[in-house]
Amino acid sequence: MNGIPIAPVDPFGFPASIGFILFFKVLGFTLHLIPMNIWYAGLPLSAVLAVFAKGETRTIAKRLAITMPIMVAVGVNLGIVPLLFTQSIYNETYYTSGILMGWYWFSVVFLLLFAYYGVYIYELQLRTEHPKTIGYVAGWVSAILFIIMGFLFANNFSLMVNSGAWLDIFHKTTVAGAVKGTGLNTGDAGMWARWLMMFGIAMTTTGVWIAVDGAWFGKKYGENYRKNAAHFGFVFYTLGAVVAAIFAYWYVFGTIPKDVLQKAHGWVQIVMILTAASFVVTWLLFLIFQNALNTGKAVVLAISQFLVLAFNAVSRQWVQYEEIEKIVPLTRTPVHWQWSSAIPFLILFVIGLAVLLWIITRPTLAKATPEA
Repeated sequence: MNGIPIAPVDPFGFPASIGFILFFKVLGFTLHLIPMNIWYAGLPLSAVLAVFAKGETRTIAKRLAITMPIMVAVGVNLGIVPLLFTQSIYNETYYTSGILMGWYWFSVVFLLLFAYYGVYIYELQLRTEHPKTIGYVAGWVSAILFIIMGFLFANNFSLMVNSGAWLDIFHKTTVAGAVKGTGLNTGDAGMWARWLMMFGIAMTTTGVWIAVDGAWFGKKYGENYRKNAAHFGFVFYTLGAVVAAIFAYWYVFGTIPKDVLQKAHGWVQIVMILTAASFVVTWLLFLIFQNALNTGKAVVLAISQFLVLAFNAVSRQWVQYEEIEKIVPLTRTPVHWQWSSAIPFLILFVIGLAVLLWIITRPTLAKATPEA
């Protein structure tokens, strides 16, 4: 298709309209980003602070560690939604990139299992008064494994749209006409820019979470801790925003094809402006609130950061759609609604979000008791 060896358009078509699929893909990805960001940047931060920090700064490491098991559980479950819809609408390119880097992609399952076990060991040890060495080691290992997983995800989703590299990777990794599944998209500058940009965004979300956690759950540690948590979160947010801005500039103006950017007009242009502006607005709110952050202001700050992630998800989705449209004519694919699947999905999606909300709010409603 278009000179690229790829499967033809699926004659069965899409199981739902493109709008339906993309809406839930973006919504699921935005919700997934919240906990994913916190473990992606928060776990390395916690591992560093647990070893080198003292006093209330070290308490931040402990608070991050305590939240990690539930963040990983919620993040993994929410990640299923955008992944499934990605397979539904971009199956030709998604499976092509997945096959070319098959062993690396398959390894994510095992990396996640080991990282998840490590998170529990780390969290249980940091709850104690005198953590054992195995706890610190588990924290560092899990943090590194999550960073590696982020690198592999960046490879797969950038390779999806980098059709020019498919044949090159195929020829370099083929044996008797079959690929070995050992290809990576490391030659694509867009992969590196996107991976590092996402880490910067993860830092901003982690900074907000540290402040929000201090405002909502930090009362038992004293007012001074809550103020220090807000200030530390602001500094970490600022650093993350700088990292995200640098690599976002590289990603947008250095790696996205010019013919795609030229299509960015109307509502797309507005969303892209809001994507950049939302970081500034959240930073300003953080700057104003940090010295007197209460629960109400913390909610406003959290909502503002949610909008940062949402605008980023919409902008990224538009670019991805336009890049893949050049490879696979998505608008020409027929739509055959599968209501027998769509209706149960909608029902279970609402129930699932309600259950996750109930789980997350348990600590808020529970009686605060000092931890060992």
